[in-house]
Amino acid sequence: MSPLFEALAGFGSGLAGGVLSGMFGIGGGVVLVPLLGLALHLNQHQAQGVTLAAMLLPNGLPAVLHYRKMGVTILWNLVGILVLGFLVGVYGGSVLANRIPEAPLRWGFSGLLVLMAVRMIAVRKDPSLAPQEPLAVLPSPWVPGLCIGLVGGAASGLLGIGGGLVIIPLLTAWVRMPQHQAQATSLAVMLPPIFLPGVLVYAAAQKGLPWPILGGVAAGFMAGAFFGARLATSVKGPALRITFAVIMVAMAALLLLR
Repeated sequence: MSPLFEALAGFGSGLAGGVLSGMFGIGGGVVLVPLLGLALHLNQHQAQGVTLAAMLLPNGLPAVLHYRKMGVTILWNLVGILVLGFLVGVYGGSVLANRIPEAPLRWGFSGLLVLMAVRMIAVRKDPSLAPQEPLAVLPSPWVPGLCIGLVGGAASGLLGIGGGLVIIPLLTAWVRMPQHQAQATSLAVMLPPIFLPGVLVYAAAQKGLPWPILGGVAAGFMAGAFFGARLATSVKGPALRITFAVIMVAMAALLLLR
């Protein structure tokens, strides 16, 4: 496989992941990891390492700016606390991932997608868990911020996801944050290079990363995130959640079919 083909295939995968990241506030790994395995035949560990590395750049910045333009409030003090917890979690999760064989890791990834799909459907059916009024302030952000960041970072390192897959449902359930605000907050957490501890662990364990693929994925992801955010703000929260759930189940099925 030529470097040019690898870069183009990586760009296509990154574009798809970026659109879904902007739409749903996820880091893109939920789509990138299966696509990189299916389209480029990367093993589970390689796909997860490339995904984390591609998200080192502030790929979600266009999406965050668009959310801000649409009037979505971002609680920056909460974002900072989430980042602190995330940095610790992503290192620990990455170390653990590279000690797990590929098949169990793939099954674990697929199982998480299905569980989060069920969670999204449950939130859709229970209006009390999905309030419509945005939060202007969070009185005591340290405990939920550190815990949610730690869990999101651990999931990110373990499964190569951006963390939004875990952070968004926890924000909506624990601090009662509306869907769009939770998505914008999740994307804001990913603006700094918070995946670096995990990338270093994966690069050392895999003896390097496929740079042509990585470059294409990063470029496609940045372009797709902007268009995804534009789509998200034109769709109501309940519709976003049910669409998110359907996509997660589809990605789980594709990953297991491989």
